[in-house]
Amino acid sequence: MVELRPRLVLVCGLPGSGKTTLARQLAHELPAVRLCPDEWMTQLGLDLWDEPARDRLEKLFGHLAQDLLRLGQSVILESGFWLRSERDDLRLGARAIGAEVELRYLPVSTDELARRLERRSSEGQPGSVTITRADLE
Repeated sequence: MVELRPRLVLVCGLPGSGKTTLARQLAHELPAVRLCPDEWMTQLGLDLWDEPARDRLEKLFGHLAQDLLRLGQSVILESGFWLRSERDDLRLGARAIGAEVELRYLPVSTDELARRLERRSSEGQPGSVTITRADLE
């Protein structure tokens, strides 16, 4: 019998790049626990632009991910992961307990990002923000 190691998947990209869509698909396929700060903040009634709250939540997700990986459960963290040091901390922590690590970066053109964000905003989707093309350039 082949024993599979738990996997940490970091899904990163700009708003509108498809992080949530990919993360949901992977959560079903692996299977894995998916942790999305935007969804949690929305459910908790927090402002998506409250950076201190987002930072605290993402740190909590990092600790929770470590606990789940130790228990043999794969985890998907969905975020921008703008800083390499942030990605490195998560990667090194997961590898230290024997988990595999995968980075999924979603590059999308600024025109496509703008179209997706405009559609999301016009549909009034939870967590939608108003971002113009100028913001993406």
